[in-house]
Amino acid sequence: MTGRPAALDRALGGATSAPTEPPPAPPPGWRASERTLRYGTVGAVALAAALVTGHAWLLAAAAAPLALLALALPTGRRPQRLTAAVDVEPRRCFEGEQITATLTLAHDGAAGRLDPGLTLGPGMRLDDLSVTEARVRLTFTAQRWGRWTVGTVDLDVYDTGGAARRTLRVDLGEVAVFPVPTATGLTPIPVRLPQRLGEHTSAQRGEGVEVTGIHPYVRGDRQRRIHWPATTRRGELQLHQFAAERASDTVVLLDVLADVRDPATGTSSLDETFRAAAGLVRAYLRTHDRIGVVSVGGTTRWLQPGSGQSYFYRIVESVLDVRKDLGHRSSSLHRLPPPALPQSALVYVFTPLIDQRILEVLDQVRSRANPLVVVEIPTGDPEVEPGDRTAELALRLWRADRDAMRFALTERGIALIAHRPGETLDLALAPLLRTRIHGGRP
Repeated sequence: MTGRPAALDRALGGATSAPTEPPPAPPPGWRASERTLRYGTVGAVALAAALVTGHAWLLAAAAAPLALLALALPTGRRPQRLTAAVDVEPRRCFEGEQITATLTLAHDGAAGRLDPGLTLGPGMRLDDLSVTEARVRLTFTAQRWGRWTVGTVDLDVYDTGGAARRTLRVDLGEVAVFPVPTATGLTPIPVRLPQRLGEHTSAQRGEGVEVTGIHPYVRGDRQRRIHWPATTRRGELQLHQFAAERASDTVVLLDVLADVRDPATGTSSLDETFRAAAGLVRAYLRTHDRIGVVSVGGTTRWLQPGSGQSYFYRIVESVLDVRKDLGHRSSSLHRLPPPALPQSALVYVFTPLIDQRILEVLDQVRSRANPLVVVEIPTGDPEVEPGDRTAELALRLWRADRDAMRFALTERGIALIAHRPGETLDLALAPLLRTRIHGGRP
């Protein structure tokens, strides 16, 4: 980070990236400050030189720093009890939003200036730092979605003269950073819809608003729906026939088996997967459908389909810990729990098509006859040095392997679409609106 203020550079210790672990715990109690160590070193060296060489004028060189040390002695009692109250707002935010942490120091004696040292958590960037008499205010920007540790503050408290300091370590806790959903408005639906009122037009007759035809009057029908032109032409009562309106059950399945970075753009497949899935979840919730989520890779996490705008945050919270699962690898995947995939629920699988174990998951979904759509998150080709024949052959094999996975999906009747990062997901979903989505062939 270039051109940052000196206060930020001092708090971060000159580091340009956040370390993974905070430094060792500071020693307890009071200890000499940097000023005391400098003056003491100069005075001690001058005294030693005077004794060794026998030059008395060197004692004058030792007198100045020793006099400054004497003037720096505290005038009041040093604090013995130090506590800090931490206030971090907000604890939940979206990518790119700012987080403010305020540390308020309480002590029992006379204290001097405060000097904070900061160890940033992953996914955080320090933007501003202000220090007053007993308060430190820090402003961060959440750069990536996930459940992150904000950071650790080592608060150096000096006595009134600045001769000694005591360090208080303060943990700022965790924040939940939600992904910015991809812009999405389309909500494709499967062939069969559950018998539940909603906003999707179904193939069955019902009490909707879309006219699908006419039919003869049957005792009990509403006469205000009479179709007068057909009634006059046929000589008997004919009524409008309407399509029933139903809600759909949808499940978003996230492939978190691997996190791959595009060599050209530097984008993360896991980031783009979650952003696209969040946009789709929000679109279906707007149409009052029920939607759930399953994440496979490491620990299998799932949440049963539900509805309501507040359910969006429950879904996101349920998968925020997938980054922590990336260090866990298993040779096989667990069976998907039956409640996670309701009967006839439309399943969207967001995957970079990197790990072939995702095919095991797709086989489980197809075995339950769920309508299935695979959304591929492109990752870009690996970089190859010009003239490196071995790398070029490996790249061809890598491309052929991915083409084989795509071919296997389409041969089984599974809808396969590609979502380009930075584009609206509607561009990928638009072809699905031409027809109802069927389940894949076994």
